[in-house]
Amino acid sequence: MEWLNYHHLLYFWVVAKEGSIASACKTLNLAQPTISGQLHALEVSLGEKLFERVGRGLMMTEVGHTVFRYADQIFSLGQELQDVLRGQVGRKQVHIGVAETLPKLVTYKILQPIRDLQDPVRLVVREAHPEQLVTDLAVHQLDVVLTDSPLAPNIKVKAFNHLLGESPVGFFAIERLASKYRSEFPRSLNDAPVLIPSDETAVRSELDHWFEKNEIHPLIVGEFADSALRKIFAEQGDGLVPLPMAIEEEVKRQHGLHLVGLAEGVFERYYAISIERKLKHPAVKLISEAARRILRDPNQV
Repeated sequence: MEWLNYHHLLYFWVVAKEGSIASACKTLNLAQPTISGQLHALEVSLGEKLFERVGRGLMMTEVGHTVFRYADQIFSLGQELQDVLRGQVGRKQVHIGVAETLPKLVTYKILQPIRDLQDPVRLVVREAHPEQLVTDLAVHQLDVVLTDSPLAPNIKVKAFNHLLGESPVGFFAIERLASKYRSEFPRSLNDAPVLIPSDETAVRSELDHWFEKNEIHPLIVGEFADSALRKIFAEQGDGLVPLPMAIEEEVKRQHGLHLVGLAEGVFERYYAISIERKLKHPAVKLISEAARRILRDPNQV
């Protein structure tokens, strides 16, 4: 077996991050010939060019970009290992992927019980597009993925959907707008300013169907994938915002938003995606139990 020379890889990684050999020399406190020689040795061992000279600078080749991505993960994990050994030996960790479209307050309520465990657990949360998170789950970089939609059939990853629960959706607004549009809801939403979730969110199609079914034509003043941003705009009085009823108290307390009316038949659903048919990780099981306490379990209705 041929072993990769990690010293050579480290010098390449630093040069790529710093943008030049001269800058890398200062970071590593090494002479330029030393780094240049190590880079050349790495290229020879890999059989590929990692940099191309452009003018007086260096630009990574396509292979260089690939090597950099792996090197970045390798040295990031090395740093994480050092952090653990400096004072967190034995402390358990749970790595959770959270879909960008998942409401932040719902996510917080689901994850909060982990912070109350008697045995401390380090919570490592990564927020990204669900497809990227599922890819990371497949290579065991995450323990579970929380999202608002089940795994799409076109995603070729062996993983399992676990429905955590669902929350009815209501329309919220500052008191002035809530008083104005609460009367004769939902007909009052005709031409009303609404801050709607974007097409990226699972609940958008349900809302569109609900508008059509009730022959409602609101004035869409903004579309947002991020529910936190929608709440901020609503807080400023820019319109009514559909939000899960599971966070009604927090929305009122933190943003001064009041319930205008319930969108009957519209629900936000929350899923845990894992590579296990049954959730086994203790912290992940705790998340599932918490979700079922704060959300409606459709199997029990």
